[in-house]
Parts: sequence; C-alpha cells; structure tokens
Amino acid sequence: MAKTCPVTKRTSLVGGGYSNATRATQFNPTGKRRRYVNLQAKKIYIPELKKSIRLTLSTRAIKTINKNGAYATLRKAGII
Repeated sequence: MAKTCPVTKRTSLVGGGYSNATRATQFNPTGKRRRYVNLQAKKIYIPELKKSIRLTLSTRAIKTINKNGAYATLRKAGII
C-alpha cells in the first residue's frame, strides 16, 4: 500500500514524545515517533466514466469525495 494519499497529499509525520510532566521535572529523552496517516483501500465508482477504480485514500479524502463527488474530486487532484 502507498504511504501517501493521492488526493490530499497527506503523508506520515514524525513527532516528539514529551509529556508536560516530563518537561516540568527533568530532561528525559523519549525519542521520536512516526505518526501514519489513516489510509483506506477503496473501490470508487465514477458514473461519468462508467467504471470503477481502486485507490488508497486518506479518510479526509473519502469525506471530500462523498461531499463533492468522485469525478470532480479526482479530476481536481489530477488522478483522472
């Protein structure tokens, strides 16, 4: 599976791991943690083209497709 959403261009981020209690008391390194985007494999039917395509999309992109329509969203993203 791809690690990037083709519609929203979302990808993983690296974040630190300090709690506020740790910051207040002493320096105690906890290391970095990679936070992955929530990607879902979806089969989307495009009625204008009369065909289905299979994509790995972020959940934000799925909500955008439900709101604006598959053809308009994928066309704007440059997928079709």
